[in-house]
Amino acid sequence: MDKMIAHCGLICTECPGFLATQADDDAQRAKVAEMWSQEYGGQVKPEDINCDGCLSETGPHIGHWDTCDTRKCAQEKGVENCAHCDYYACEYLSGVFGMAPEAKTTLDQIRAKL
Repeated sequence: MDKMIAHCGLICTECPGFLATQADDDAQRAKVAEMWSQEYGGQVKPEDINCDGCLSETGPHIGHWDTCDTRKCAQEKGVENCAHCDYYACEYLSGVFGMAPEAKTTLDQIRAKL
């Protein structure tokens, strides 16, 4: 499977929620829900773990995909991901990088190759 890198730099194809969805594995969904509930201090249910990745326009999506400002901005600018943007790294990414510093690493690596 090719890597799917979201606009923000998260690697969808390495996300446990994405992997559980692609495998259609309810036990894996339950483990991810428990892990994310503890990690993010909320209540995530196994049935919430359904996602075809941020770049997929169809299918299920986790979280705030439909209201994600980073995704909307990148789509409006027509960039593959934020590393390709003239305004990298903007305020939209600060929250993502705070929760997932690996996203910044991914985008920095992509940007270095441009």
